[in-house]
Amino acid sequence: MKKTRAVITGVQGWVPEYVLTNQELETMVDTNDEWIVSRTGIKERRILKGENQGTSVIGSEAVKGLLKKTNTAPEDIDLIICATVTPDMPFPATANIIADNVGAKNSWSFDVSAACSGFLYALTMGSQFIETGMYKKVIIVGADKMSSIIDYQDRATCIIFGDGGGAVLLESTTEEVGIMDSILHADGSGAPFLHMKAGGSRKPATHESVDAREHFAFQEGSTVFKFAVTNMAEVSAKIMEKNGLTPDDVAWLVPHQANKRIIDATANRMGVGPEKVMMNIEKYGNTTAGTLPLCLWDYESQLKKGDNIILAAFGGGFTWGSIYLKWGYDSK
Repeated sequence: MKKTRAVITGVQGWVPEYVLTNQELETMVDTNDEWIVSRTGIKERRILKGENQGTSVIGSEAVKGLLKKTNTAPEDIDLIICATVTPDMPFPATANIIADNVGAKNSWSFDVSAACSGFLYALTMGSQFIETGMYKKVIIVGADKMSSIIDYQDRATCIIFGDGGGAVLLESTTEEVGIMDSILHADGSGAPFLHMKAGGSRKPATHESVDAREHFAFQEGSTVFKFAVTNMAEVSAKIMEKNGLTPDDVAWLVPHQANKRIIDATANRMGVGPEKVMMNIEKYGNTTAGTLPLCLWDYESQLKKGDNIILAAFGGGFTWGSIYLKWGYDSK
């Protein structure tokens, strides 16, 4: 009997219209275009503007597009998992709001909080429901409105992050395609180097915490950079070795879009040339849980059925990991 696997049968991204350029950031903090591009590779990022516009807007638009694209009725969706660190509110889950917005009346839904590794975590979790035969159609969303937790007086973080995300549809297959393997890690000792100081149960919001600007993302850049370079590269090489893949076997590397130097280091460790590396950091920046589905969406037209693809990410937690998948369809 052939093994049942979960396979991506469609992908859709969504980004807000407003473009925040490096030139505009020059008017907000002490920085310049050359400095930003040379250190991160980012030229612009998207920002979600307007009242009552949360991460659910990004996720809902991506899912609506996905359903239309795959000719899937919302009532046929069994489960929606949303990876995000910028939920609309602490509860209900942003996935609940997305499900309601798109009419997925028969699904249940929940959020996953694993920062920039969130989409990897959610994709691995969702694939289990398909592989066991419990569900037929599962949607995985990766989306973040990072502008809601970024201090635009802090040049260490405001140049990096943007808003956006995407969604994929998982279905079952007995062909040799789909989610083949995953390696996921977490190390809570990394929390002091990448976190939000206030707003949680440990330190609820007060007048003092707001005045102290503690409700924004804090990052100790050099420590995070070193850890990300080492671990994202190593786990990507490890999943190749585990599955007997050579650099020639890999069609695409889909790396988390945090920093071009981290992406380059990961590709070099894998022995994969730049022509096989998905990159859109220059136009979206780091959208946290949104980067991987946005890459797949941008490059979808170049993907072929059976392509060996390595997804890799590193994020707050620390969290990191890699997924090996075989692409399930030829783009039309």
